[in-house]
Amino acid sequence: MVTLTIDERQVQAEEGKVILEVARENNIDIPALCYHESVASYGACRRWLAEMITHGRERLVASCLYPVEEGLIVKTNSERVISIRRMVMELLLARCPDSEVIQDLAKQMGVERTVFKLDEDNKKCILCALCVRACQEVVGVSAISLVNRGVDRQMATPFYADSDVCIGCGSCAYICPTNAITLEDIGDTRFIKWPNSQMEFKLKKCKSCGNYWAPQRQIEYIAKISGVALEEFDNCPDCRE
Repeated sequence: MVTLTIDERQVQAEEGKVILEVARENNIDIPALCYHESVASYGACRRWLAEMITHGRERLVASCLYPVEEGLIVKTNSERVISIRRMVMELLLARCPDSEVIQDLAKQMGVERTVFKLDEDNKKCILCALCVRACQEVVGVSAISLVNRGVDRQMATPFYADSDVCIGCGSCAYICPTNAITLEDIGDTRFIKWPNSQMEFKLKKCKSCGNYWAPQRQIEYIAKISGVALEEFDNCPDCRE
């Protein structure tokens, strides 16, 4: 265990944990859009910056990446930190002016408008890469990725075409913090829409109740990696004994 100070509160934490984790464990809010405990930290949204002092040095760090250490002093709401977070919100508001999530977060920080040029082709994606990391690290198929560089950076399927490996599980939609990815089941079909492409997936029908309950591709993938026979998935979870 190490002892550190966050916003003038002395707390203890396990070695190896990062500032963001420890702060949240102690009910200290550090806003973050690109962080999720299920995937590796990426440090993309820059809303989670914190000011830290260690070994006589004071600097800004990414709280979701910086590990705690003995004697560390952290400030999460200093004037410097708040000023930078507001600037970040202006940048995000310029990139995704139609995102209700970004609009609400901006207002919470007192940002009503942005001085930067609005992205006319915005699609609510802030390039946090949570969807990409979930697809790679949790699902294990790597159906989507970040492509291109600089201002042309986007999240997309390979060559913006239907992915041969996407199983339609919807993990990307569930983890997306700005609703840039949507999922909808209509009848026997699941529709997943990404900012730059979309796909349709046929759903499997439960033999017992007749409800459509999961994409056929997802069931085949689970059966393959688990070694369970496909017949074991003839019934939905509610109808299994």
